[in-house]
Amino acid sequence: MTTATGRTLTLAEAVTTASTGDVWLFRGRNMADRAIRAVTNSPVNHVGMVVALDDLPPLLWHAELGRSLPDVWTGEHQRGVQLHLLVDAVTTWHDRYGQDAWVRLLDGPIERHQEDRLMEVIDRYDGRPFPSWLIVGRRWVAGRVRRGQSSSLEAVYCAELVATTYQAMGILPDARPASFYDPGTFWSGDQIDLNEAYVLGGEITTQGRLIDKAAQIGGEKPPRMTVPPLALKAMIPVGRFVGPAMGLPPNFREMISAAHNVTYLARDDKARRELGFDPGFRQPT
Repeated sequence: MTTATGRTLTLAEAVTTASTGDVWLFRGRNMADRAIRAVTNSPVNHVGMVVALDDLPPLLWHAELGRSLPDVWTGEHQRGVQLHLLVDAVTTWHDRYGQDAWVRLLDGPIERHQEDRLMEVIDRYDGRPFPSWLIVGRRWVAGRVRRGQSSSLEAVYCAELVATTYQAMGILPDARPASFYDPGTFWSGDQIDLNEAYVLGGEITTQGRLIDKAAQIGGEKPPRMTVPPLALKAMIPVGRFVGPAMGLPPNFREMISAAHNVTYLARDDKARRELGFDPGFRQPT
């Protein structure tokens, strides 16, 4: 298994360190997996949330079409919303379904009242069916253009379930309906702004978003204009001639090659260890 920062760990390690709110993401290769990614414009096709309460073994709370495993809440094999042993669910999705798996760890406090809200959501939603692809696509589009909480969902898609649970626990604001979210938002952090005390580890971002965030922290306005990557690449042959006049560095070719279509992985373990960095408990401003 792989964390979203790129570190590989065994399933046993992942289960041992699992905490409530951690997010598991899966990407498969069959037609159904590709259909989900196409309908929701997402890089991954499935998302589930860890439930780790008291002395119980860690569980995975998710919604799926299959019924390979017995549901921990009802004891039955059922399609739709299900609660499974985490180790069994990940093993099934990885080995039987042929899915690659990643985990993003949630930083932030989970109090007893939040666990109570979690149990209420499980009691309310467990066993609800998985919606058709048409409904998934229609609700996803509708969720992008409207605000406010979702109406009661009789059929629940995996990302809607995680978002609904996060909102009930106070981890995720309820300004957007649960149908706004797809598995990809939990993978990349795109437009998923958790409440102040919470951070999903290993968030993938873009250079543009980093510049916007730096400007916000510094009290400055971010750049209003951007140059398309293709235009920059087209300038590479003449970069050494026009670069100085435009204030561009002499290694213009290397700068473009290192910035376009490249993913850099960063870890904060050294900052945590040596500087006491803890993104899960930010001081409200």
